[in-house]
Amino acid sequence: MSYDQTITLGGMFDIGLAARREVLGAAYVDKSMQSTNDFMMSFQHITTEWCWGYAWNRPGLDRKTRSMLNLAMLTALNRAPEIKLHTRGAITNGVTVDEIKEVLLHATVYCGIPAGLDAFKAANEVLKEMGKVE
Repeated sequence: MSYDQTITLGGMFDIGLAARREVLGAAYVDKSMQSTNDFMMSFQHITTEWCWGYAWNRPGLDRKTRSMLNLAMLTALNRAPEIKLHTRGAITNGVTVDEIKEVLLHATVYCGIPAGLDAFKAANEVLKEMGKVE
């Protein structure tokens, strides 16, 4: 049995998978897991264990706060596809449209107009799809 197969049997992977499915939606996560190959499965494992199992489940911050932090950090990194994904997750975690806007405005000041513009465009696209903005 490989290391990757062993870690799927319990622990942080299972905790992370549950959190990931709750925040991002089961359909998205299941599709992501099913469409991966052996090479990419190692990345799925580390993301699910460390990010979703460890970081997202620590007691110090609630999921709403973590979602707002993610949107700010993803803006800084200029990662529009991830901003789209985490905008959906933020709504799931109780972040309001106005709070998303404020997070992105705050991040724009520190990260620059081009990064902020990309973040706003990505979030706006998702919020439109979700029927949260016109």
